[in-house]
Amino acid sequence: MMLELDGRRAYAYTGGKAFDPARPAIVFIHGAEHDHSVWALQTRYFAHHGFGVLALDLPGHGRSDGPARRDIGALADWVIGVLDAAGVQKALFAGHSMGSLVALDAAARYPDRAMGLALIATAAPMTVSDALLDAARDHEPQAIGMVNQWSHSTLAAKPSSPAPGFWLQGMNQRLMERVAALGEAQLFHTDFSACNAYTDALERAASVRCPVCILSGKRDVMTPPRAARALVDALKKADASVRTVELEAGHALMSEQPDAVLDALFAFALDCARRA
Repeated sequence: MMLELDGRRAYAYTGGKAFDPARPAIVFIHGAEHDHSVWALQTRYFAHHGFGVLALDLPGHGRSDGPARRDIGALADWVIGVLDAAGVQKALFAGHSMGSLVALDAAARYPDRAMGLALIATAAPMTVSDALLDAARDHEPQAIGMVNQWSHSTLAAKPSSPAPGFWLQGMNQRLMERVAALGEAQLFHTDFSACNAYTDALERAASVRCPVCILSGKRDVMTPPRAARALVDALKKADASVRTVELEAGHALMSEQPDAVLDALFAFALDCARRA
């Protein structure tokens, strides 16, 4: 579905069904140098089981017009603009990696728009090493290769429906290369810089009032479960209802453990919809 925000296109995949704003809505927000396609299994299931799905291409990524936003708060404002354009008052925000920070910021700053908050492969702070920032700025293909390797817990992780030629690392590598080719120069560096500069996560967590689910990969070397502990503590201190789930996966949870991610997200979404 193509929407318009301030004269620019904003793309949202709707899971193979026409979007119905009368249904409980869930917004899927991808991470750095990715697009809506990382949520392939989850979006289709939600769309065919009672939810309105908006899996976004963030500005300058995939089919959404740029420019790419350079800070997390601006991305959160853009997501709220998408909800307005789609006629959605309230939604469950689900974000992966960089997208988890965007989801957190949106849910905290716009509490009346948040039915629930799902943070996948998150961390607070989400610092990025100088070496990776430099590579993303000066040698993007090298940065893509580094992140692709670090995102997967094994060389040949098998999804729930393996098929000949289905190679998760190769698919993720090609996706990042395609997003880089279609987007503006140094897009990876823009995304990583936004994550690295975001210091508001714990403050934002104190303002969250909706239920929260945090999914982590036990073998994630980029945002390991321990990197989310301060965030969990801040949310609980604010009396938010928090559930945590750890899966046998690396950073690429949606592709390494697609069914487990779907099961956890769908059970959480049903609870949020009942409370709304």
